[in-house]
Amino acid sequence: MSDEKTNEMHDAEMSFSSGIAAFEAKNFAQALRFLSPLAESGDAEAQHRCAIMYQNGLGIVANEAKALEYMRGAAEQGHAVAQHGLGFMYMEGECVEQSGSEAIKWFKKAAEQGLVGSLTTLAMMYEEGRIVEKDPEEAKRLYKEAGF
Repeated sequence: MSDEKTNEMHDAEMSFSSGIAAFEAKNFAQALRFLSPLAESGDAEAQHRCAIMYQNGLGIVANEAKALEYMRGAAEQGHAVAQHGLGFMYMEGECVEQSGSEAIKWFKKAAEQGLVGSLTTLAMMYEEGRIVEKDPEEAKRLYKEAGF
């Protein structure tokens, strides 16, 4: 590998680390400066963090289209928490038109990766008949799978 390529990788790692540290410290404007270029280049974790900032107007003016673009980008790469987040967007109709079938699709993808919160959310949706047809048996099955 060339020295130039090694330096680029090191710079990206430093930007990622700095961006995550800034995000965790709630210094969102700085987090965006570090993470936006990485999100644009397709890094799933950076996309997920940027989606949260754009969705909630953290460090930047809220931008639903950008939030959806980044959340979907991370979710489509298999990022479980982003899949859950995208499911939530569809369930609540946040940044996107409400869709029970899309919400279920993304919650199931996250649940398949072991996110108990997604299993529980699915169970509640079926239990309450929230944007899906009420199905007490499916709710019971999902709660059991989630460990309840």
